[in-house]
Amino acid sequence: MTQFINTRETLVTEAIDGTLRTGGGRLARLDGYPHVKVVLRTDWDKSKVALVSGGGSGHEPAHAGFVGQGMLTAAVCGEVFASPSVDAVLAGILAVTGKAGCLLIVKNYTGDRLNFGLAAERARAQGLKVAMVIVDDDVALPDLPQARGVAGTLFVHKIAGALADQGADLETVEKAAQRVIGGVVSIGMSLDTCTIPGSPKEARIGPGKAELGLGIHGEAGVEQVDFSTAADAMEMVVDRLAPKLGPGPHVALLNNLGGATPLEMAVLAEELLGSRIGSQVRWMVGPAPMMTSLDMQGFSVSLMPVSQADEAALSAPAAPWAWPGCLSVGPVAVLPLPDGLSPIQPMPSASPETRAFIESCCRRLIAAEAELNALDAKSGDGDTGSTLATAARALIGALDRLPLADLTQLYRAIGLELSQTMGGSSGVLLAIFFAAAGDASASGRDAIGALSAGLERVMQVGGARPGDRTMIDALAPALEALPQGFGPAAQAARCGADHTATITRARAGRASYVGQDKLAGHNDPGAEAVARLFEHLAG
Repeated sequence: MTQFINTRETLVTEAIDGTLRTGGGRLARLDGYPHVKVVLRTDWDKSKVALVSGGGSGHEPAHAGFVGQGMLTAAVCGEVFASPSVDAVLAGILAVTGKAGCLLIVKNYTGDRLNFGLAAERARAQGLKVAMVIVDDDVALPDLPQARGVAGTLFVHKIAGALADQGADLETVEKAAQRVIGGVVSIGMSLDTCTIPGSPKEARIGPGKAELGLGIHGEAGVEQVDFSTAADAMEMVVDRLAPKLGPGPHVALLNNLGGATPLEMAVLAEELLGSRIGSQVRWMVGPAPMMTSLDMQGFSVSLMPVSQADEAALSAPAAPWAWPGCLSVGPVAVLPLPDGLSPIQPMPSASPETRAFIESCCRRLIAAEAELNALDAKSGDGDTGSTLATAARALIGALDRLPLADLTQLYRAIGLELSQTMGGSSGVLLAIFFAAAGDASASGRDAIGALSAGLERVMQVGGARPGDRTMIDALAPALEALPQGFGPAAQAARCGADHTATITRARAGRASYVGQDKLAGHNDPGAEAVARLFEHLAG
């Protein structure tokens, strides 16, 4: 997989320097590249307990992103997924440790334990007070004698960091860290493996599958599970975490493992807070990328019981840019629409024939969702099918409140419904189409005349004409042939839709931004939807 790197050998040192250049002078690194990669505070005077953590790179923004007042004093960075050397850890300890001592916060991996542990012994031999805690928050492998340390480590950074910043002694800071470690539980899930720089991507997780309980170094999870929705994914994660929770309020840390979009992470946050343990989650850190696994398309959830002292420590100011803050969660606030935007609902009326006609059209559009999306992906953003299907589903759900027996009011009601439920420019144009059809029907025009008036208004407002490679290329000839019946209308729509495959320069819509080579040979998805709809009506 192609990546924005220069060489694997210089990746980590270049990334650290790139981070430090925008640090505003608050952070620095020790000399000693490439073997010693230590990021530390420049405002540190050694009068308080120092906090040192670190490990392999590839988890950015951890660990260097959490160096600053209120959290870490120094971060010792290794190569990608590799523990830093004993000398590098010792250099970090010696650089920041004064009479108050130093606490090492280590994730439970063999390399980290050994290298940090030996560095601690060497530092103690030089007369320094050094304590070390091991974070083992991962609950994915219950039979493992030593659980892995994952994103719950950040709770230790924050709470121990707040106490150290307030002047607590080493014993107090260490005890607090151990208490946090004893209460934190974490587990992750991913839809894909990560891409290690300079190495081919491992295709371990198949289509339709997710991996539950995988590690932050790309290790295989405890099991592969069927994936369907974000809700089901979060339910599986909650099932593993719930038995580990005690009573009382908890804080959740929702961590992006690197490749999930902010949109996905927001949905996962909603699912977590709406789950069976959601009532116990009073605060949330994130969702944000905090301890990633390169580009892994996954997430992890860490939970910790919270005392009043913990709440204060989690909410205490922290300088590191990577800490997203710990915020209380609450209900969604909903305000009424401004005056003039609350729709006046028409009086519903029944017409079994009209109801069946509308529902049949909507079902056809829903059935074509995937194929229209695939067609749109060749010339647009791949969502035409979903946009139409979403509107169709909403229209089916609105049938009981529509004036089905009054065609004039029905056109207007459909336009209003589409303006509220159908996204993008397509929703606006179809809302205009049906609103204008309703006005024409009120003026005495028959159904075909009303729909033709709607098309004229769409062309006037939208600026597209036949030949511009839009749905109008199928809709205009279909309406022109409609007085002869659905069969001729369907033939005309099909000819118009197929003709769009020969139009290599779109003059309207998203396809107008796409190169000619991407358009040739592919029907416009909007025109194709119109053609399929009329073919369905023709039977």
